[in-house]
Amino acid sequence: MKDLNSVTGGKGLTVAPSPLNEVKLDLGIILVVGVLLLLVQGRVVDSLPLQLLLLLSYGLLGMSWIIVRVRRVMAKLNHKREQSSHDPQ
Repeated sequence: MKDLNSVTGGKGLTVAPSPLNEVKLDLGIILVVGVLLLLVQGRVVDSLPLQLLLLLSYGLLGMSWIIVRVRRVMAKLNHKREQSSHDPQ
């Protein structure tokens, strides 16, 4: 008998609906690619300063992407909230 009070509610592993789920997916992909880059960066570039520059550039690019995505999602949510507060009921 499955516990209906469990987090998953007996339906298997699911993610709660959230406007940031797309950002979470982007972050997961960035992290996986970053780990892969960390593993192979020694073969791609021989120089230690260039390796550090490559990893730093990827980290900054990934961080910038996540910041832009979160700002877009939050702006969309604020816009929807403003629309719903201005609508006559």
